[in-house]
Amino acid sequence: MPAQSSPIPGKVLSDEVIPARAGWSRELKQGEVLRLVDLEGKQAVDFLCYNARDHEDRYAAADTMKINGSIFIGKGTVLYSVNCNPLLTVIEDTLGFHDTIGGCCSSALNRRRYNKPDDPSCRQNFLDQLKRYGMGPRDMVANLNFFMYVPVAADGSMDMGPSISKPGDYVDLRAEMDVLAVVSNCPQMNNPVNDFNPTPVRAVVYQP
Repeated sequence: MPAQSSPIPGKVLSDEVIPARAGWSRELKQGEVLRLVDLEGKQAVDFLCYNARDHEDRYAAADTMKINGSIFIGKGTVLYSVNCNPLLTVIEDTLGFHDTIGGCCSSALNRRRYNKPDDPSCRQNFLDQLKRYGMGPRDMVANLNFFMYVPVAADGSMDMGPSISKPGDYVDLRAEMDVLAVVSNCPQMNNPVNDFNPTPVRAVVYQP
């Protein structure tokens, strides 16, 4: 069952439910906060972000990991751009483990791993959203995944899930500059990142 997250600590500017398997995007002004809520639990939310005034200055997965000293995202993590500018800071997080290395599903990957190239994919969701801002495949970079657990063993082995998020888990992301935030509410049904059952998530933008 869906669960309620904590009250919004500020003025709500936008409050939307992103349907299962769908994409979403919005520009955030510096200081605004994006709250992403896993309404029913066990739902991966693929995420990209860009400097809203210079789309070439986009999220840098490797630099974010190196500067923060962790392959996981959690409270206090700063998401950095390719120019090492702070884009967003995780100011609240009820889960504690979000993925930086699993990337997004695509038609090619679904074909390679599951022989299902026609399944919906996060890559296509991202491209559909980026098109709204005049961007395309060359603007795609390695993404992060909220509420998605990718365990990594001591020998380097890893796999996708199973998911560990609970109904109502959320992250709050404060914009450190004007930022374009892009979401794919992951449609994957061939591995346990969504517990084989994609569900809606909530996106709230607020001014603290």
